[in-house]
Amino acid sequence: MSDLPKKLAGAVLLLIALALPFVLTDFWLQTGLFVMATAIGAVGLTLLVGVAGQLSLGHAAFAAIGAYVYAWTSGEATGSVAGLGLPPVLGLLLAALAAAGVGAAFSPVAGRLRGIYLGLATLGLVFVVRHLVVNLEDWTGGFVGRSVQPFAVGGFSFSNRDPDYLAIAGVEFEGLHRLWYLFLALAVAAIWLAANIRNGRTGRAWANVRDSETAAAAMGIGVAGAKRSAFVVSSGYAGLTGAMLALAYGRVAPDVFSLTASIDFLVMIVLGGLGSVAGAVVGAVFVTSLPLVLAQYSSSLPFLAAPGSGGLEASTASRIVYGLAIIAVLVFVRGGLAGLARRRLTPSAAPSPTRTPVDDGQPATVNPPRSKETTR
Repeated sequence: MSDLPKKLAGAVLLLIALALPFVLTDFWLQTGLFVMATAIGAVGLTLLVGVAGQLSLGHAAFAAIGAYVYAWTSGEATGSVAGLGLPPVLGLLLAALAAAGVGAAFSPVAGRLRGIYLGLATLGLVFVVRHLVVNLEDWTGGFVGRSVQPFAVGGFSFSNRDPDYLAIAGVEFEGLHRLWYLFLALAVAAIWLAANIRNGRTGRAWANVRDSETAAAAMGIGVAGAKRSAFVVSSGYAGLTGAMLALAYGRVAPDVFSLTASIDFLVMIVLGGLGSVAGAVVGAVFVTSLPLVLAQYSSSLPFLAAPGSGGLEASTASRIVYGLAIIAVLVFVRGGLAGLARRRLTPSAAPSPTRTPVDDGQPATVNPPRSKETTR
């Protein structure tokens, strides 16, 4: 697909997203907030795994860091938890920077390891961060968690106060409506930045390192530095995701950022297509919204049971669907949903004609055999 159709499709989707708060109910608004938050994390992970070729199972740990840093820096100190009371805008920035900083501290390990070894190292981060957030109760609130300061800019609150009543075109804009536009702006900015990184010099360097570290070094690319930079960028994206999830929930707790969350992020980018920014967004929409929709309409679906009844619950059903979808993608659609879309929209090149030997006095034209090197 050329650039113009892509831009037109993006503009249409953006206009639809801008208009959705006027017609959606609170459930769908809340689901949309979760989708936009996780989409940013999925985009950051696809840059690391799909573009730079580094496996990470610790994305949830960096999201937890972002969430708790935002809650601590923007929240007020109470009798149970500490807080700096900084402006929420600064707290959001510090959340992304703190996660990126931890990623930078871990990046020497990322620069030395690869494949499953790096994946296991990042897996350890999930358990370390969870241990810290459970035991540092003065800052995190422990198992119970802590509430999150609503986002505000210049006296305008993205909650149900300041102003207490806001209506546009006859639709009352409450906290969910206001957060929708904040999250949409952050998601668009993050996606635009990721697309430029992927298509720019940095992204090409990451891709060269992914394909062959030896060849990349021969071209003058600092392999260790490229790995470290990819890890830092991905960690910053995860930190922003964590802060946005904290705002969407209204509080932050350790169970939100478990190992299951890291696996969900991997499922998003595999289903969407490794290395594809748009595919990561589509994967986030599917993985994030499916369990919420199944839980919301479980009473209307005959194959689902109420939680705790012993039958097939919505969360379990969504995991089954994830597994089947991953198997289908790996077997039938190796490039994910993004690869499927490219094949649908890009016409295949017609094979060059091959002339068979005929007795017409002219030399026959045949296609010369190609070596393995030219077919890679």
